[in-house]
Amino acid sequence: MICFYFRTFNWRRVFVFFLPFLVFIFSPLILAQTCPSTDYDCQIAQIQKEIDALKPAHEKNKAELSNLKKQLVDLDKRIGILSVKLKETEWDINKREEDLAYAQEIFNQKASSHYRFLRLYNPMLPFLSSDAADAFKEIIFRQKAIDEDRKTMSAYTNDLLQLKKDKETLERNKKSLSSLKFQVDERAKFLAGEVEKVEGYLASLSAKQEAILAAKSGNFIASVGDSELADDYYASIKGFREAAPVGSFAVFSFGAYTHRKGMSQYGALGRANSGANYKDILKVYYGREPVKKDTGGTINVSGIGDVDFEDYYLLGIAEMPSRWHPEALKAQAVAARTYAYRYKMEGKAICTTEACQVFKKSKADNPPAEWRRAVEETRGEVLEDVVAFYSSTSGGYLTTMGWDTTDGSGGSSFLDRTYEKIAGSPWVYKAWYRDGYNPQSATCGRNNPWLTSEELADIVNAAKYRDDRVTPVTTSCWGGNPYSFEELRQKAGGPSRVDSVSVVQGNGYTVKVVFQTDKGQIELTGDEFKTAFNLRAPGYLRIPQRGFAFFNIEKK
Repeated sequence: MICFYFRTFNWRRVFVFFLPFLVFIFSPLILAQTCPSTDYDCQIAQIQKEIDALKPAHEKNKAELSNLKKQLVDLDKRIGILSVKLKETEWDINKREEDLAYAQEIFNQKASSHYRFLRLYNPMLPFLSSDAADAFKEIIFRQKAIDEDRKTMSAYTNDLLQLKKDKETLERNKKSLSSLKFQVDERAKFLAGEVEKVEGYLASLSAKQEAILAAKSGNFIASVGDSELADDYYASIKGFREAAPVGSFAVFSFGAYTHRKGMSQYGALGRANSGANYKDILKVYYGREPVKKDTGGTINVSGIGDVDFEDYYLLGIAEMPSRWHPEALKAQAVAARTYAYRYKMEGKAICTTEACQVFKKSKADNPPAEWRRAVEETRGEVLEDVVAFYSSTSGGYLTTMGWDTTDGSGGSSFLDRTYEKIAGSPWVYKAWYRDGYNPQSATCGRNNPWLTSEELADIVNAAKYRDDRVTPVTTSCWGGNPYSFEELRQKAGGPSRVDSVSVVQGNGYTVKVVFQTDKGQIELTGDEFKTAFNLRAPGYLRIPQRGFAFFNIEKK
């Protein structure tokens, strides 16, 4: 007999593991049973309940996935061992069948002999013989032979019955083993498929959130351009301190939309105003001075075609106002030339937007004298072995050079020492609440970036709890079905108000934010707060830098 015993494989855990998937698979049926087809609020609420139930279980399932796979592998090995044992049992049964077949042949011969003896034997003959003693011996011998044959027949019958039982058990175990192997294979396939399915499902839940995050941080890099720049009063620290209600909060970013690489354009202006020449500026930001190259020939410009590189394309670069300091303009000319030279040499078309660098045909057709002079005086000069990134305002810190301050250090007063502030950048310390960086951009019905204590607490709750309904409450701009403040507060178990806040800064990034709330002290990392802020803050409020967060929170 072969006994199948799988106590170490916890089937109950497997059932618990697959239960969330069953909920997911049969969710339409659940909806049909619990919500009228026209009651969309009910259906949305039901879906959210399923999501709430599914996501924690799925996270636990992922943590246990490795262990479950090991158990499945172990079970498969044990099934393999049983398969070998069954083969051995099958061989033993076949051998026993051969032995019994031989025993049956001997038994049949004995039975035939005994039958003939009984048919022909006259029991009176021994007594009629001359020796009665021999007659009695013959009778005793015959009786013993009959008894032995009876025992042999009984043993053979028992062996035959046992053989039949063993063969039936063998066939049953072989079928059970085959079924178990099939179940293991199917469960393994189902496990892999369902985990992948739920991963994709959960990923789709955050698609809307990712779109919001993308729209609120780093979708494009603001260039200085040729327009007159003016700060938005309500987005400035001056406007906040003068006009915001007492008790208000505002999130101020150090810098604009920026990748924090290469040259700060306002920083270049500040350095030029402080006496640096263009070579000094380039060396600070890129670590090297320009060299002469043969830059003659053409470059392919998207939507325009091949144009002369030096005498047309570069004259149309619209990345810095022509009224700026000549040394800043020359630094910009070399940076723009270096950036485009790579496209020229590789024979690739260069775009005309901020995704590459801004080119305006109208400016190339009639370039300002100051900009033409900067291009001509640096003709052929490029920076070797660098990709000449640049942006308007980095907030005083660049990942490629460190602090862009007068003494090269940070500290609590770094903002006053930044070359960007010296140059008058309107974006070096700003609260962003418009759709983009233009002071006339849309505001989603919100005329300032100021937050109430409850609104800031709501963002803290968004950092503590996240699902696909953690989106801006201003549905007129973002759509969706966001939680109310009260709903999110209950989900997060978080505060209803923020009383005060302190922000800890590092070298060009925000380390952590400490909130004093009605639920006690709550700490978030800078990146945690940035993600929650860009995901939940109303309207177009945002922290616009790409990558790590660098911001401050002010309270009036």
